[in-house]
Amino acid sequence: MNAPLPLDTTTCAGITSDALGLTCIFEPEIQLAQWRRAPDAEIAGWLETHADRLGPGLRQTLSPGQRPDLGQFPAGAGRDALAEDLALLAEMLGELLDAPTIGLRLEQIRRPMCPRLHVDRVGIRMLCTYRGPGTEWVEEHLVDRRFLGAGAGGRPDETSGLLPPGHRIETVPPFAVALLKGSLWQGNAGRGIVHRSPAVPNPPRVLATFDAGW
Repeated sequence: MNAPLPLDTTTCAGITSDALGLTCIFEPEIQLAQWRRAPDAEIAGWLETHADRLGPGLRQTLSPGQRPDLGQFPAGAGRDALAEDLALLAEMLGELLDAPTIGLRLEQIRRPMCPRLHVDRVGIRMLCTYRGPGTEWVEEHLVDRRFLGAGAGGRPDETSGLLPPGHRIETVPPFAVALLKGSLWQGNAGRGIVHRSPAVPNPPRVLATFDAGW
């Protein structure tokens, strides 16, 4: 077994190969925590065959330890593995945030949902992209927040003034688990990770989103 990667901390992100590293999201300066893990071959293979049969996806509310009901999707070992993984991630988020329930969304995405860089008006949200490109984000010191949203004047992110010349867009890898801190987290007003949905060159992308229920 390979030794876990040490926590790699940037100006606003903590990246690790150990699930426990996700707890760095509670550090005031950290706006994004990533647990990088290898793709699950059973899930990846099942999605390669059936991703276009997920229809509108699903929305479910899960209690601690509860597996989501994926019975509407084609049967297979990959579907079972996906259900187990979704249950694991929901339970992890519930424990992290001391939440009694977790809202799960599993979606197939054929075009970017949020193509412009933005900050979510949430506390902390968990994302995992199971197929296709992952969520894009930008280092804190490379963003001029005056040009977020309406401040961009309708211009693209790359030309609005939001990003400096020579900027770099980071990407959360497939199967990595990401915690995104939003502007509603206590003490985080005016902050939150700046991110966007990626282009989808080979649809559909499959994304799971987890939110704490209070």
